[in-house]
Amino acid sequence: MPSTTVYNQAGEAVEKLELSEQVFGVTPNMAVLHQVVTAQLVNRRQGNASTKTRAEVSGGGKKPYRQKGTGRARQGSTRAPQFRHGGIVFGPRPHPYHHDVPRKMRRLAILSALSDKVANEKLIVLNELTLEGPRTKDMVTFLDKLPLDGKRVLMMLPQRNENVVLSLRNIPFAKVQHVSSINVVELLKHDCLIMPVKTVRWIELVFGEGLSAEEASARITDEEPENSASESETLDDEELEDSASESAGANSEEA
Repeated sequence: MPSTTVYNQAGEAVEKLELSEQVFGVTPNMAVLHQVVTAQLVNRRQGNASTKTRAEVSGGGKKPYRQKGTGRARQGSTRAPQFRHGGIVFGPRPHPYHHDVPRKMRRLAILSALSDKVANEKLIVLNELTLEGPRTKDMVTFLDKLPLDGKRVLMMLPQRNENVVLSLRNIPFAKVQHVSSINVVELLKHDCLIMPVKTVRWIELVFGEGLSAEEASARITDEEPENSASESETLDDEELEDSASESAGANSEEA
């Protein structure tokens, strides 16, 4: 089973995190990666390049000179392709470049990219990511503490954190985005991938258990209060036991 190291904000390794085999342990499929990346880049094209033919260029309605007797080649319009300001032959015309890729192939490409990051130890997981305020200098200091291997860094968050976004957006080698915007091009473009534990959980819920993005976001949000509630319950139980032992000791002293 694949695993990775979890770091705190001081850059210290705190624990080992076991990852899902079907999400982070997939054998990368290079053919599918190539097809999905090509389709994603092609779909970004607007396809609005256009030129005018001789029929669309303004002017040229008058015959430039008579048919015979000039010694020159016969011409019927000054907008013919061989003339300056004439029409364009076989020029580009607006057309769509859209290329559809099956959903299973898109998901397999993302899993292949994620598994490649884990296999090459380029996935950095954080136990938490909080900043007191938006400050680029603090973010640069924080990134320097992490074992980053490469120049370009992609940080994926489970929910929008304004302090993190504002602190990171002015760093030229780093980019931050929501985990729901995960795509193959960004995963392959950046050398290292940084994400909190909640983001890892979101990815496992969506790509491993088949939940939708909204259901996964709601699930990781609901898991927080449950954990805090269990912690508070244990604390309450300990306090009750301590108070009970203290009262028993006082009763024995009185006796």
